[in-house]
Amino acid sequence: MNKNLSAKKSLGQNFIKSKKAINQMIDAANLVKEDIVIEIGPGKGVLTKAILETGAKVIAFELDKRMVDFLEIEFSTFIKSGQLKIIHEDILNIDVVSFLNEDSNFNIKNSYKLIANIPYYITNAIIRKFLESELQPTDMILLVQKEVAERIVVRDGKQSLLSLSIAAFGDVKYISKVDKKYFSPIPKVNSAIIHIFNISREKIGAKEREDLFFKMIHLAFSHKRKKCIKNLQNMINRDVLIDIFSDLKIDKNVRAEELDIGIWINFLNKYLSKICFPMS
Repeated sequence: MNKNLSAKKSLGQNFIKSKKAINQMIDAANLVKEDIVIEIGPGKGVLTKAILETGAKVIAFELDKRMVDFLEIEFSTFIKSGQLKIIHEDILNIDVVSFLNEDSNFNIKNSYKLIANIPYYITNAIIRKFLESELQPTDMILLVQKEVAERIVVRDGKQSLLSLSIAAFGDVKYISKVDKKYFSPIPKVNSAIIHIFNISREKIGAKEREDLFFKMIHLAFSHKRKKCIKNLQNMINRDVLIDIFSDLKIDKNVRAEELDIGIWINFLNKYLSKICFPMS
């Protein structure tokens, strides 16, 4: 099998070739032999090999059939031993939990970790899919576009839909920048490693609350230049909004990007209390 397989631009393939970056991802994951790891887009398997060397089991989703064929030969020993499973599927089009729990060797009912060098164009979709999944990973170690990583950790002090969506489920740490020269082919932008951890639904609670939270923040960010109150009026009565802002001591001229996850959760709780137990 040819090791010089070229990357497909249509699939957003940029193969990582930095041993330092790979080691940083492995270290952040804190892998042990009992761990089960989902990897997305393994490509030629550089990151896959590093994960397997920790003793963890790996389920690798690869959309490119050429890469699947290559990996099945390159890692045949790991596949035969049951430590590696390669699935030729688009991760965004399947129910991961149902799909994987059909295989008793890779039962993820207890826990699993997600490690991936994600194509830039599906970063948001991947993060959302796994954080909102019925069975969330305990950790997500992702190699993403540097600008996206900085938005996620709010380096400019401004919240975004993505940063709040992640903060609703867990904590995030910026691990390091990975220069574009360490990829093949070389992309136009630099990348960065992030670690999402402490993942749970404890901050928001029940599914109904989760749905309401996301409806609120999507509305709040629908027109970024408008005040938060103005955007939320499409969902909540203005008088109720003013009462909530006053109760929480939020500036009525504030924009959505200025409110962090703690304020949004307090806002959600206050709104529900007024709806369920309206003032007489």
